[in-house]
Order: sequence, then structure tokens, then C-alpha cells
Amino acid sequence: MRNRFKNLQRLLRKNMPAPERILWQKIRDSQLGIKFRRQFTIENFILDFYAPMAKLGIEADGESHFESKEVQNRDSHRDAVLFQKGIKILRFLNPEIMNNLDGVLAVITDEIKERI
Repeated sequence: MRNRFKNLQRLLRKNMPAPERILWQKIRDSQLGIKFRRQFTIENFILDFYAPMAKLGIEADGESHFESKEVQNRDSHRDAVLFQKGIKILRFLNPEIMNNLDGVLAVITDEIKERI
């Protein structure tokens, strides 16, 4: 199933929005003590960032995630499916990443400590 998403993953990696790029620069190369992967597929979902060791996913959400009830329902379903697999999803708004990166990194670091 993973190969099914290969092209989409590549496209998403090449066209990362600014908040994702900024966050990636701070979590890549095990800077927080564990390895994160970007645009990682689990089931039928592509996570913005995923740390297999901690079973921790990170989503950088734009406005569309909060303007549409349909998108909110899809996100809730996705989070519930991943939760059943023991995966915790942290969601951050793009402005939060852009304006409070240190706070976002502190939340991620705290969650890593709890999960490993």
C-alpha cells in the first residue's frame, strides 16, 4: 500500500508550505533526540512528520482544517484510526509554528519524553 502513495509523498516533500519547512529544519536529523520522517504513510494516511520510535505524528494545519466541517471530521477519523495503532498526533496551526516555534518545539519535546 505504501507504494500507492509514493508519487504523492514526493510531490508533498517538494512543495512543503513554509511552516512545514521551518518545522522540518528543527526536527530533522534527530535534533530532538529521535528520528522524524516527513510525509510518512500509515494506512491510507500521509502524516506531515512521523517519529516511529515514539509513535508520534505531527501535523501542520492550515486554515482549511478549521474552516470546513468535512475536513475536521476527516481529521478526527484519521486521528482515531491512528490512536488505535498507538500513534499520537500533535496538531499545530501554521501561524503557531511561524510565530511560536520555540513553544511548538517544547510541546513536541515534552511528548517525546513521555513516549520513549
